[in-house]
Amino acid sequence: MSGSRKDDHVRLAVAQHETDGETPADPTAHPPSQFDEVHFVHHALAGTDRDRVSLRTRFGGLDWPVPLYINAMTGGSSKTGEINRDLAIAAHETGVPIAAGSMSPYLKDASTAGTFTPLREHNPQGFVMANVNATATPEQARRAVALLDADALQIHLNTVQETVMPEGDRSFGHWPAGIESITTAVDVPVVVKEVGFGLSGQTVSQLVDLGVHIADVAGRGGTNFARIENGRRPQADYTYLEAWGLSTPAALLDARGHGLPLLASGGVRHPLDVARALALGAHAAGASGGFLTTLLSGGVSALIQQITHWLEQLTALMTLLGAHSPAALTDCDVLVTGSLRHFCDQRHIESPSPHGERR
Repeated sequence: MSGSRKDDHVRLAVAQHETDGETPADPTAHPPSQFDEVHFVHHALAGTDRDRVSLRTRFGGLDWPVPLYINAMTGGSSKTGEINRDLAIAAHETGVPIAAGSMSPYLKDASTAGTFTPLREHNPQGFVMANVNATATPEQARRAVALLDADALQIHLNTVQETVMPEGDRSFGHWPAGIESITTAVDVPVVVKEVGFGLSGQTVSQLVDLGVHIADVAGRGGTNFARIENGRRPQADYTYLEAWGLSTPAALLDARGHGLPLLASGGVRHPLDVARALALGAHAAGASGGFLTTLLSGGVSALIQQITHWLEQLTALMTLLGAHSPAALTDCDVLVTGSLRHFCDQRHIESPSPHGERR
């Protein structure tokens, strides 16, 4: 995987988010999302005291100080190494966990290690996740974890991206066995994530059988890798796949109760989306493209400010809703409407209800 391709991904991802209106200059201009079909029922006397609210979240044997993380982005070129350095500084300053982008470049060329190691060097005490694909060998997975002294390992699933990618893989049948072999080979928790097309309940059930510890549903609505890879093709032959997949709210609803703690990423636009994801059963929510756009347009200080504001506003929303912890948001009254409601009906999914099961 060449550094130029990783630079292409950054350029096209930022252009996509700017086109969709997600720029720091106009933070209220967000594209339509199924998150907007998730509504908290307002109870005027439900609020609590702000000093009683904690953002700490515990799941799958992990204990995070906040239910927000910087999700996988990049690495493999000098430019992306600088991005990883700045992301790590922001993670260190705000206390949010952070994930590396795909470490395939390092596994193919050890000289690119320095584009990933800033994630640990500039965030020595933070929670860092390494990242490999399902075709990595157990030995490669251990190398990725060791390089970052990682606290967990992400395995990303990207069949749609590979299908559209001009030089992408075309053999996916061995992926389940590969995931199982990696999971048994590493001594850190394994998180399996999509790259923007969602994990269904059926998939999460399969992951349980493979020994995976946590699932990041990573649904449609954020950075669209079908669109990005289409932009790299001589002709955009796969435009019809750009709407493929499950949105993050749909994936959360489909995957609840299938045996794994859930994380939510993909199209998380602001603190209210974080609260919505937590109310639908996620233990934390991640963002990538929006944070990257802020970083490249405003620098590290702008990203630190954005993450700080998100955490402050999430605390305020939890205070308003009377939720003393992220887990308590599942006790809030939530209405699901529109196309998301139709999805639930078609999939025979019951509406979220107070005191629902949270794994």
